[in-house]
Amino acid sequence: MRIVITSLGSYGDVNPYIGLALELRRRGHVPVIATSEYYRAYVEREGLEFFPIRPEIDPADTNLVANLMDAFRGTELLFRMLGPTVRESYEDLTAAVRGADLLITHPITFAAPLVAQKLGLPWASTVLAPISFFSAHDLPVFPPAPWLHDWVAGSPVVSRMLVALANRTSRLWLKPVDQLRAELGLPDRGNPILDAQHSPDLVLALFSRTLGQPQRDWPKNVRVTGPIFYNGPRESGLAPELEEFLAAGEPPIVFTLGTAAVAAAGSFYEESARAVHALGRRAVLLTGSFAANRPRSALSSDILAVDHAPHDRLMPRAAATVHQAGAGTLQQALRAGRPMLIVPHAHDQPDNAYRAEQLGVARIVRPRQYRERRVREELAALLNGQYNTRAAEIGSIVRAEEGAVAACDAIEQTFASSVTRAGALHTS
Repeated sequence: MRIVITSLGSYGDVNPYIGLALELRRRGHVPVIATSEYYRAYVEREGLEFFPIRPEIDPADTNLVANLMDAFRGTELLFRMLGPTVRESYEDLTAAVRGADLLITHPITFAAPLVAQKLGLPWASTVLAPISFFSAHDLPVFPPAPWLHDWVAGSPVVSRMLVALANRTSRLWLKPVDQLRAELGLPDRGNPILDAQHSPDLVLALFSRTLGQPQRDWPKNVRVTGPIFYNGPRESGLAPELEEFLAAGEPPIVFTLGTAAVAAAGSFYEESARAVHALGRRAVLLTGSFAANRPRSALSSDILAVDHAPHDRLMPRAAATVHQAGAGTLQQALRAGRPMLIVPHAHDQPDNAYRAEQLGVARIVRPRQYRERRVREELAALLNGQYNTRAAEIGSIVRAEEGAVAACDAIEQTFASSVTRAGALHTS
């Protein structure tokens, strides 16, 4: 099959789909990645076909990222920013799927379901985190009020009311999507953020089953596959400087803010360096390519600051990781089997953090509370046998899930007739 895979967002939103595309190609299909022009070289270095779609999103825009990482208004800002671009996205995706047998969508590619429905094109939807299902039976943590979860979750009636309220409120943010749907003469399938993003044929939940299990109000056709990992070209490894540092002493604590929040780090790295220095621990700071993220004071020989490092190579060699719980970063940390301190900012991160905490592998500090003394106390509590043992148990489960294989199996099983039809066309 010729399969168009569309995504928008940060590298964490693109990497799983590159991993999916590589497995599809290995099976003989022809995947096409349709995303922002910003990622063209990143995609094409794997020899994958690329198609640009609007809007153009620059994950290195620090002003934009700072606003999007606001716990109170970040998610609303994101959707209000994407809504007016839906017509451009629709035009681009319509061109991208010419000759395609299947479309695979991302949670915020709001034009993609409209394209599939208008053209009668088979499509599979994906989610990267359990919060996308917005279940009243597995109530998500809402970024503006994480404290609300424990107060409400015990009451099914109140949970359903809260989910219904969030549904109505968030739909107002995407009026342009509903307007385009009506102009195209397509039926109303619900909120573009919630029900309408899910395919009637196949919904791929690209997260570990340790984070969420199917609920009564999930779509009936969900397959929890496990996460899909992509860490760059296979030959990429750790820089010599980092290898030397790791070999020179005990496992360090790794500090990272993933691929989005790192552009709005604030004092995260400064406070982190102070905390590990006070603890007498070694540390690696993944600061991104932002000079402002480097601590102002000189670092001791026990702390190394580098721009980037493959998480799959570094995290298993850490004593613990401190991160923001973006979907991709969290899955990498879970797979590494090391305990974690989580500093959730916005969007799915507070919910992801809560789920990791419930697993017994993590502790949580809110960004406003992330100061040397609190970080030092949390890390001291984290680095004990209980968290290490549980993290190792969860890591072994996640490493066995084989998300790319499971997702491709589900795609081929669900769209078997399309595979057969495509094969017949290629051999005739």
